[in-house]
Amino acid sequence: MTVITTHTPAGSLTRDALAVLQPGFAGTTAPDWLLRRLDEGLGSVALFSRNIETPEQVARLTAQLRAVRPDVLVAADEEGGDVTRMEARGGSSFPGNLALGAVDDLKLTRAVAAELGRRLAECGVNFDWAPSADVNSDPGNPVIGVRSFGADPELVARNTAAYVEGLQSAGVAACVKHFPGHGDTAVDSHHAMPRIDVDLATLHARELVPFRAALAAGTKAVMSAHILVPALDAELPGTLSPSVLTGLLRAPAAQGGLGYDGLIVTDGIEMQAVAATYGIERGTVMAIAAGADAICVGGGLCDEETVTALRDAIVDAVRDGSLPAERLADAAERVRRLAAWTQEHQGVAAGIAPGSDVGLEAARRALRITRTNAFTPLEAAPYVAAFTPVANIAVGDVTPWGVAAELARLFPGTQTGTFRTPEADDLLTAAGDRRIVAVVRDVHRHAWMAQALDAVLAARPDTVVVEMGVPQAPPSGALHIATHGAARVCGEAAAEAIAAAR
Repeated sequence: MTVITTHTPAGSLTRDALAVLQPGFAGTTAPDWLLRRLDEGLGSVALFSRNIETPEQVARLTAQLRAVRPDVLVAADEEGGDVTRMEARGGSSFPGNLALGAVDDLKLTRAVAAELGRRLAECGVNFDWAPSADVNSDPGNPVIGVRSFGADPELVARNTAAYVEGLQSAGVAACVKHFPGHGDTAVDSHHAMPRIDVDLATLHARELVPFRAALAAGTKAVMSAHILVPALDAELPGTLSPSVLTGLLRAPAAQGGLGYDGLIVTDGIEMQAVAATYGIERGTVMAIAAGADAICVGGGLCDEETVTALRDAIVDAVRDGSLPAERLADAAERVRRLAAWTQEHQGVAAGIAPGSDVGLEAARRALRITRTNAFTPLEAAPYVAAFTPVANIAVGDVTPWGVAAELARLFPGTQTGTFRTPEADDLLTAAGDRRIVAVVRDVHRHAWMAQALDAVLAARPDTVVVEMGVPQAPPSGALHIATHGAARVCGEAAAEAIAAAR
């Protein structure tokens, strides 16, 4: 291997290598190793649900980070709705994108994002890996679903732009994802490599429409997707592809690109779509060489050894010539530029009047209710049967969902059970003579769930059905409520609707 000597000072090279990393960590206070790395040049820190207990605790944690590095970017994967880190243990105060898309009121979308941003800023988070700008063109998508505003590119585009504007009005940098579009995939990139086989004309008319709108709205960051799009690159996934990141996202319009000059951050580099084939060290170097400016790592990896290994891999790549020093310096400068923007906008969230009920208002407006003549109002505490699929990694299995807790407040004595099989006998026995409220999530995607629901409805046609995923299947039950998401406020709105039908 030929060793290329660069003119980059060793200290500057190491600082640049650390600047482009966005690692997570374990615990609710910053470990010593993380504080040392911040002092050495680490530019960002990522918070996950494992780091979060209360807003007050998060504020203390971010203050601890900024005592070492005042301009640190503190990132969180806070979409609201099903994907929440700040409220992982209780459920989100905000409905997700599909609910906002169902309402399609841009003023409301902007207000929800502004209030979410205000709460993030209040506890020191200044960079949000949100919103999802994916067009959910495949209703069977296992990882996007209710995280998308919908299946219509123009609807997704206008709500994405409104969300970006609302979030950034609070001084929190938005990060639209997952470029060039994860909506038409049948594989979860946390587990394997998804592939989108569409032509360029379709990409431009569908997947790229919301990203163009986000760029026009001034989004401060774009997150790349670990997906293979042969029309753009037949071999490399988007995160590792110069054709996708530099040739499409960065290139000027005159050259067929989107002309974006802001920060590009990767999706989690430890996700199997990259890690299983390339490894995280090689994948990190390839991503930066392709045009990425920051490397997200830490959803599952959160230790000093990982950060050190990635830093050293970047430094070694510059020294052996496989990563141009200028490309790394450019990436680090974009990180610092975004950090400067967040510092300039620190405190602007104080000008946003708290809108504590805006999330519940949005959830209520997103409900779609279908009632049949067979429906009779609930007069007593029901039995809530939650048909619970395996949660995808983005959502996680920590966050509660459903309507049982909310119904119990309105109907004291409500009982509940969780079911994961197509057999309904145990459910019917457990329910006894109580009215059944069947809660499903993407029933169209799960044959066992559809079979179990059909059996319940055959035996108990007065059952209330609450669909908390994508309402792709036809409405069923005496009363059917589509919430367009499983956030806590979606469950609260559904419970209110059930009680109001008395």
